[in-house]
Amino acid sequence: MNVADNLDKIRGGIDEACKRSNRNPEDIKIIAVTKYVSTQRAGDAIEAGICHLGENRAEGLTEKWETLGSKPVWHFIGSLQSRKVKNIVDKVSYIHSLDRLSLAKEIDKRAERVIPCFVQVNVSGEESKHGMDPGEVKGFIRQLAQLPNIKVAGLMTMAPNTDDEEILRCCFRSLKSLQQEIISLNLEHAPCTELSMGMSNDYTIAIEEGATMVRIGTALVGNETEVQENEPEIKN
Repeated sequence: MNVADNLDKIRGGIDEACKRSNRNPEDIKIIAVTKYVSTQRAGDAIEAGICHLGENRAEGLTEKWETLGSKPVWHFIGSLQSRKVKNIVDKVSYIHSLDRLSLAKEIDKRAERVIPCFVQVNVSGEESKHGMDPGEVKGFIRQLAQLPNIKVAGLMTMAPNTDDEEILRCCFRSLKSLQQEIISLNLEHAPCTELSMGMSNDYTIAIEEGATMVRIGTALVGNETEVQENEPEIKN
């Protein structure tokens, strides 16, 4: 599997999705999700022209960062334990999984600069997924005004694992609608201009519904290492 060839196919899919939705492909950022591949494979993605890498686990991000350094833009996209914030906060440019005040306070305390964060929203309501209930998001974002090292760059969600296009579109549209509500609040600490949604199987649909960042793993870098179950995430 050649990463450069995969990237060409994905960019072609993005171009077509943007034509259908009257958008500019340059407004879409591809995040290569490197959770299940080696550091070498992540390096191949960089060589192919990928600027943004996403990791789900603090250990995985630290391991790859030690080899690849700050050359790529690092995104932390998995559920984050408060006790592990200190291990990644100086290495990442974005955190996509802010879903509780205790985590926000820990990021604010540990950060030496403003960290752009995405509030993770469980739009689908699935118990297996992390994220806030949509009805709690605006109140939560207002609370973040007290934390000077937190900026709400946007919202993030994971759509259901389904081939039903209408279910996917409903999920993505709901997040887009919530984003517009937050933008209308005109909060200085929460410009909320970004939408992180869409993965290997649904990124074109997500783009048609407003995604600005798509998180693509299998379709881009593959899954060359043995998949291991994540350790349980403890919210504290």
